Amino acid sequence: MTSAIEQTRFRVTGMDCASCASKIATTLRRIPGVSDVSVSATTGAMVVSHDNDDGLMTKIEEKVTGLGYGLALVSSTADSHAPRPKSKPHEHDDADNSHGHNHGPSSGPWWQSAKARLTIASGLALVAAYGIGLLLPEWQTWIFAAAMLVGLVPIARRAIAAALSGSPFSIETLMTIAAIGAVFIGASEEAAAVVLLFLIGELLEGVAAGKARASIQSLAALVPKTAFIDRSGKIEEVPAESLAVDAIIMVRPGDRIPADGVIVSGEGGIDESPVTGESVPVRKGVDASVFAGTVNGDAALRIRVTATAADNTIARVVKLVEEAQESKAPTERFMDRFSRYYTPGVLIAATLIAIVPPLAFAGAWSEWIYKALAVLLIGCPCALVISTPAAIAASLSAGARRGLLLKGGAVLENLRRITAVALDKTGTLTAGKPQVTDVIGFDTAEGDVIRLAAALETGSSHPLAKAILARAAADGVDIPMVADAGALGGKGVTGTVEGPSLFLGSPQAANDRAALTREQTSQIAALNDEGKTVSLLVRGDSIIGAIAMRDEPRPDAISGLSALTRAGIKIVMLTGDNRRTADAIGRHLGIEPRAELLPEDKQRIVSELQAEGYVVAKVGDGINDAPALAAADIGIAMGGGTDVALETADAAVLHGRVGDIAAMIQLSKNTMSNIGQNITIALGLKAVFLATTVIGITGLWPAILADTGATVLVTLNALRLLRSPVSAGV
Repeated sequence: MTSAIEQTRFRVTGMDCASCASKIATTLRRIPGVSDVSVSATTGAMVVSHDNDDGLMTKIEEKVTGLGYGLALVSSTADSHAPRPKSKPHEHDDADNSHGHNHGPSSGPWWQSAKARLTIASGLALVAAYGIGLLLPEWQTWIFAAAMLVGLVPIARRAIAAALSGSPFSIETLMTIAAIGAVFIGASEEAAAVVLLFLIGELLEGVAAGKARASIQSLAALVPKTAFIDRSGKIEEVPAESLAVDAIIMVRPGDRIPADGVIVSGEGGIDESPVTGESVPVRKGVDASVFAGTVNGDAALRIRVTATAADNTIARVVKLVEEAQESKAPTERFMDRFSRYYTPGVLIAATLIAIVPPLAFAGAWSEWIYKALAVLLIGCPCALVISTPAAIAASLSAGARRGLLLKGGAVLENLRRITAVALDKTGTLTAGKPQVTDVIGFDTAEGDVIRLAAALETGSSHPLAKAILARAAADGVDIPMVADAGALGGKGVTGTVEGPSLFLGSPQAANDRAALTREQTSQIAALNDEGKTVSLLVRGDSIIGAIAMRDEPRPDAISGLSALTRAGIKIVMLTGDNRRTADAIGRHLGIEPRAELLPEDKQRIVSELQAEGYVVAKVGDGINDAPALAAADIGIAMGGGTDVALETADAAVLHGRVGDIAAMIQLSKNTMSNIGQNITIALGLKAVFLATTVIGITGLWPAILADTGATVLVTLNALRLLRSPVSAGV
């Protein structure tokens, strides 16, 4: 019985090119009850939208395995009682099931795969054919034909399966026609060699594709398998995946942190380089957030778990990047459409080459059939089709390892067109929390001012209080005890410290207790003009000190904005903060400020920039900036891996670096340049060998090298994006 449309996610093993993905998708779409199929060769993932029919899972498994691929269920929105595919990734690891195209495990050494075994068998058969042919020269044609069949039979079986499933113009079909045709014209030795070269090329494609997949999955490997949980003072070692939210874990010095969490006790340097790429450890203490996969430095830490293994930052990044890799960019979609007509066109062209010269110009049939078979091999579209997705997958993976999360190939492709960037202030250009910038003593030592103020603020969770306590901790002051502590709503805090009564609060409230001098008023006004919030410390009836605080710009804000400016991009700051603070931050950063804005005002300004002809990226925290993020051509969330940052915008700068915005745009430019190189390689090699084949310079051997060689070159060129640094200066 059918019901609402459900989605099931599978892991498909053995895919190494876009042709594989296309065949699977075409086959499954022909199944009644299947409404849509998305298959990604770069990630090995498949998402099927289907009716909640108990029998569909079995049909899907049969069709996929019938094509020679392995299948494993990952997740499903369907009824939990729906049957799971019986096959596992390792169950399609023999040459008979592979139909000439290994669909065995995606892990393990490549030489242990079924594809490698088939290639070796084909190579040994060819060597044996040469040896036997020397002994029986009159039988050489048939000996080489037999050697050819070792590799061709599995290929032909897969070609037939694909044709019956609705994909008659596959690479296997072209290969089968070319090899059989070569035997009929007496070129069986060459046919056997071509089949071997084809298998070697496919093996190399599989190895390269595996590297692309492993690049993002290596992030998941950063998380340790076990954790030490604190159960009422008793430490137990448990699987990391079993950790529940609010569990308390112990992390020893030098150990990887097994889960996202908040430090409960302990303080030390956290090496975040495995995740962020930053070489300098970050000093973190109580209440600081830590991420799974980072390395604890020099102190034992007790950490409260804030996310399960399936929902930690790394797991979510891996999941979202894989989903992004499955989303096709406009260029990729165009190449897919192009290939649908390209391959039949190659068949027609080869047929014309085979029959027109002999019929019209009295050419030799064997010569022109031979050339037509070579054209078939040259015309295989694999290199062309893989040119775009390979580059996009590599870039998405490279970006994710740097903390640049892009949700799909379309976002990656469009980022290079950005001509204006609108940035939020708080939490984007600034750190999002106040810091003490100035401590002023009025006939009192500055150290005493911060010491006494910290005493009054002890135990408070107010952001300004935290800033004062952080400054006291950084200065290493001894905070005295406070008596009769209390808070005056909207005014400040009071208490008795070392005898006299103290008050810490706003200048207005302080002036009610002790009159401000003209000099003090002037100093406060100057600090306010710099966008700073000032609190005054009053002892008895005298103002003894002032503490200025401000949400300071991120350390890399100036350099990050400069990188955008050098790229010719207009930048503007949009903030709901007061104009004085916005102007002060704007002057410091060299950026145009727009202040006192409501969410709808930010959206309106984005639309105005678009009306002026700019392609706009909006950078914000993903909450109060939601309307502007949605209105922008590209919405970029700034933050440390929060749900909002990962789910609201088109892209996310997970590690909060302003410079990463320019790096993200540069990554897009690098990717599109790489795609252009790939298309040039694919089409250029085909054009050269097509011309040399038609005029009789090259034959079947160079033809297959033109195809498989181009595919390997394109894939390796795309993998360069994994190794090259992602920076705004590239």
